[in-house]
Amino acid sequence: MAKPVRKKAATQDAGDLKGWQQIAGFLGEPTSVVQRWAVQGMPVRRQGRYVTTTTDELNQWLGRESGKPVHVATDSTDLTAELKRGISFVSRNHGEKSADQPAKGERPRKQRSQ
Repeated sequence: MAKPVRKKAATQDAGDLKGWQQIAGFLGEPTSVVQRWAVQGMPVRRQGRYVTTTTDELNQWLGRESGKPVHVATDSTDLTAELKRGISFVSRNHGEKSADQPAKGERPRKQRSQ
């Protein structure tokens, strides 16, 4: 027997997130991390005893913070379009780093003396 699917309340838009748990679930991070990000500038609004934001606001904020286009995948996300967008971004920016610059987090290579 299949489990019944719970639907969201009709008053809440699909892109609205209410409360730390919903925001953390959307971002895939613990609530403590999300609360710290809110102090550091993540877009949230206080509405009474709750905090709210939208998925669009979070996606834009993530893109600004990382310097790269970011979009959190949801059940309704067209993954093919997102993959094409990501490949396009990498293709456009591929030539910006020179070959002798180490990647982020990589140790610089030692030059061999001859």
